[in-house]
Amino acid sequence: MHRLDSRAPFVVDTRELGRRAGAMRELTFTAPAPSNLGLAVIGVPEASPIELNVRLEAVVDGVLVSGTASVELAGECVRCLESVTSAMDVTFQELYVYPEDHAGGHRRGEQSAEDEQDETVRLEGDLLDLEPVLRDAVVLALPFQPVCREDCPGLCVECGALLADDPEHHHASTDPRWAALNVLVQLDPNVIEKEES
Repeated sequence: MHRLDSRAPFVVDTRELGRRAGAMRELTFTAPAPSNLGLAVIGVPEASPIELNVRLEAVVDGVLVSGTASVELAGECVRCLESVTSAMDVTFQELYVYPEDHAGGHRRGEQSAEDEQDETVRLEGDLLDLEPVLRDAVVLALPFQPVCREDCPGLCVECGALLADDPEHHHASTDPRWAALNVLVQLDPNVIEKEES
């Protein structure tokens, strides 16, 4: 089990709550975005500022953390591949359970094999790490297929031209079944006229 670093940007010390159910503390702070916070086409640029408003509430089983995070997004439009930037607010909530005490059969700070397999998020001493909770909230809120605008026409499938720059862009296309007839017409335009008369 790795140890939390109290100086890490998303690690919060809950010591002031004193494990008194009902105690509450509110925090507002800015931290740099961790790496790989996003999807392949859009995400939060590494080290960009994330503004957090967090409320810590001591409950019987642990510390209930709820809050909002404001992030900046950067990526590319899935239709035209132009750059996309925007801002997004996400909410999150997680219960960080107190480490087991002697009554529970484990010393504080230790975890059993069962504890490691379940989905329970535990405090490490008095410290908790917001990064995994924040990562889940941001990634789940990201648009799966971001677009620069709702009516983005995308790229021409034949030549890759940006259709937003040239709305009249098109290619003269011929049905391949008529290709042989076009060859005849180009050789002698009078062929069709003779056949019709």
